[in-house]
Amino acid sequence: MGQPAPIRETAMTAHTATGINAVLNVAVPVTNHDRALEFYAGTLGFEIRRDATFGPGMRWVEVAPAGAQTTIALAPLRDGASAGVDTGIRLATSDAAATHGALKELGVDTDAEILRMGPGVPPMFFVRDPDGNTLVVVEAPH
Repeated sequence: MGQPAPIRETAMTAHTATGINAVLNVAVPVTNHDRALEFYAGTLGFEIRRDATFGPGMRWVEVAPAGAQTTIALAPLRDGASAGVDTGIRLATSDAAATHGALKELGVDTDAEILRMGPGVPPMFFVRDPDGNTLVVVEAPH
């Protein structure tokens, strides 16, 4: 077995060599768009950036925190796919304890306790949307 390829650091530029310049959205599979919107827009307070139909019976919805560039696409389930996934999405908050308490009061399915792993690791906790998709809320530096 050979040695792993060295990590090459490059300066940030407006575009990559391929022309890709942003993360547009991250898709989260949902079984019911109205129920998902109630959670993401109604409970979490995200903005609805797009709500459109395409094709017979298909709906595409995108939500995001105010001012965010990347959206969460509440995507219809593909054939053979299921909801209830670990999305890998990390949401930022300036105060994990306050956000955790507010979400618990709103009845959000959240961890009972905030994870505090020690120096250098910000406080965080998991939340689950109505389909059981997992997101992580992480305290970001001010």
